[in-house]
Amino acid sequence: MTPPLTPTGITLYGNRESGHSNKVRLALVFGQVEHDYVHIDIFVPPEQRPEPFRSLARFNEVPLLVWGAESFVQSNAILCLLAERLQRLGGESPQRMARVREWLFWEANRLGLSLPHVRFARQFAPQEYPGGTPEWLLARYQRDIARLEAELSDGRAFILDEQLSVADCALCGYLFWADDVRLDVPPHVRAWLRRIQQLPGWQPPRELLSAAP
Repeated sequence: MTPPLTPTGITLYGNRESGHSNKVRLALVFGQVEHDYVHIDIFVPPEQRPEPFRSLARFNEVPLLVWGAESFVQSNAILCLLAERLQRLGGESPQRMARVREWLFWEANRLGLSLPHVRFARQFAPQEYPGGTPEWLLARYQRDIARLEAELSDGRAFILDEQLSVADCALCGYLFWADDVRLDVPPHVRAWLRRIQQLPGWQPPRELLSAAP
């Protein structure tokens, strides 16, 4: 097994209900990167959140990754940073990194838009979505998950090939909550999620992102 990487001073700030936090912590865990984790209560007003999170999180959102004296926000941007700096999880070559970026941009615009909003509308704040919006989001999710199902139907282990990348971390970030909000997950996608669950260090999102050490 590849030994853990020990770059200087990595801390991830996240929340147990945040799929975006889940993406980044999975990448750190699967990449065997030593890091600290700090749970942030995102259900309190931004001005009540603790320092240094409040000062460093540019958009007042999780995840926030602090690496030494640098701080980084936006989950897929952080995933690119990790892959490129660590030369793992898709950052092994410029060619693989180009493929990773394609999937990260697709995820942000497609599954990463539809699935979190369907979940939020069903589980947290349906009143925030005007009439017809949840149905539109659900239809979009169904198209997005069908696209992912088609991609994985050739039997490859992970989204690029036989090797896990941060693209897999991005795509699965919210999917482990799909059953909680009664969303269909087709068979090839379920098989891919099971492969991710079998990787060393995987935990369900609320456990991986718990406030407890």
